[in-house]
Amino acid sequence: MPDMSASASLAMTHLVSFAKEVDEDKVTPGVLGFIVFAAMALAVWALMKSMNRHMNRVDFTQVPDPKAEQAEPARTESAEAEPSAQSGKKQG
Repeated sequence: MPDMSASASLAMTHLVSFAKEVDEDKVTPGVLGFIVFAAMALAVWALMKSMNRHMNRVDFTQVPDPKAEQAEPARTESAEAEPSAQSGKKQG
């Protein structure tokens, strides 16, 4: 383990000596497993709290597109003109 820092090496030495005191017939995650799990749980909790804060700041109201509003009256006028032209053809 040449890439480990001195503090990590010291921590591993203490954890390994603690692991030797435990019954070798039992397989448990141990203190290190609990610490890692607790740290991950705290990180997830903090991320969820941050995400909730950011989602509350988002404004979900959609601004209407001005191009769509201009095109809409033109469609309704052409749609109204077509039935009258067709009804005129049927009568004549």
